[in-house]
Amino acid sequence: MNTAIRTDALTLSYGENIIIDELNLSIPRGEITVFIGSNGCGKSTLLRSMARLLKPVAGSVLLDGQTIAKYPTKEVARKMAILPQAPITPEGLTVVQLVKQGRYPYQSWLRQWTVEDEKKVEEALIATGLQELRHRPVDTLSGGQRQRAWIAMTLAQSTDIILLDEPTTYLDLTHQIEILDLLFDLNERENRTIIMVLHDLNLACRYAHYVVALKDGRVFAEGMPEQIITSSLVKDVFQLDCEVTVDPLFGTPLCIPHGRGRKIVKELLQT
Repeated sequence: MNTAIRTDALTLSYGENIIIDELNLSIPRGEITVFIGSNGCGKSTLLRSMARLLKPVAGSVLLDGQTIAKYPTKEVARKMAILPQAPITPEGLTVVQLVKQGRYPYQSWLRQWTVEDEKKVEEALIATGLQELRHRPVDTLSGGQRQRAWIAMTLAQSTDIILLDEPTTYLDLTHQIEILDLLFDLNERENRTIIMVLHDLNLACRYAHYVVALKDGRVFAEGMPEQIITSSLVKDVFQLDCEVTVDPLFGTPLCIPHGRGRKIVKELLQT
């Protein structure tokens, strides 16, 4: 495997509470990797550590084979971009001003704002459908529009690696698919390495080349969705009974959870 990011005996905690325990994991370069698992299993914590937002208790995160802690901050920001959960926007900041923040890693005393910076911002606005909202304050947008503005900032950063923590949060079904299609196209067209946390198991199976299932701070299973997503895995990881069948459109695993609800008799469907 050509590895983009690797963890070596990585241990993460909040205070005395160990969240990730001696985790060894390799993220394939040029593919879409999705972390799945129940709430509190460490998905977001692991993603934050990979972006150097959380210092390990022990072990390390390696970027391109080198401990990420040794990189200068701006160099890390030129190599990877992260969209955290529920980011907070400064009051009054417009959409275009927010998206321009993605070009910060490329600015210096010797290199001020350039035509290339302007081009990357415009491409990000177009990709996320925000051209007509460019001058709107972000805090006046709907939840879905606000999420797209943050994703646009991440795209403007123009990095080979993109980390996204629940990027479809606040989005309706149409915009969920639009954003995931956008990320899929970036991977297909530009070979970007994309690492996401997703709660929707079926969308994870549809878009991911590689899935990492986390449980109790450790890797429970990892691999291609069609290789590892089974009813027994869902039961073990999510404590949920389900049937796993084949998505009729994409051929990827499709999870149908058990539970209560209306059940329509087959004979009625055939009339």
